[in-house]
Amino acid sequence: MSLSDLLWADRIVMLVAPGSRDVVLDSAARLLAGSSPTTTPLLGRALRERERLGSTGIGRGVAIPHARSGAFHEPRAAFLRLSTPIDFGAADGEPVDLVFAMCVPEHLVEQHLQFLSGLVERFSDAGFRDALRGAHDRHALQALLLDDVAPTTAAGA
Repeated sequence: MSLSDLLWADRIVMLVAPGSRDVVLDSAARLLAGSSPTTTPLLGRALRERERLGSTGIGRGVAIPHARSGAFHEPRAAFLRLSTPIDFGAADGEPVDLVFAMCVPEHLVEQHLQFLSGLVERFSDAGFRDALRGAHDRHALQALLLDDVAPTTAAGA
């Protein structure tokens, strides 16, 4: 799975002073809503409701908040790199600084699970996480996230 299947350049941000998990989820909802600001509260609620079921913090400073919604006809995502890590209630206890938020149409249950699986695999790559954290600006983040080739760990080197 290519992240560019879900993600557009204008939905990639560096969030300064994220504050709390809810502030991050609301920021993600605004990015996901794009030119449909009336959808923002609906998406924010959907992301928070999913988070109440269990943390979407997958460990190693990464969270993948996600929801299904009838707001869109296609899956979409947003990426937020946080200037200050925040508590997402991840099982490993680590605060989160890399957030990949996703919204999938309600009827795409299987595709939703496939996207989640691909994202977990991609963000399991330490080299990829390090590259995202080391990106100097938004353009560097865009290049990392929207190119089909992701950095890999030096395990085989």
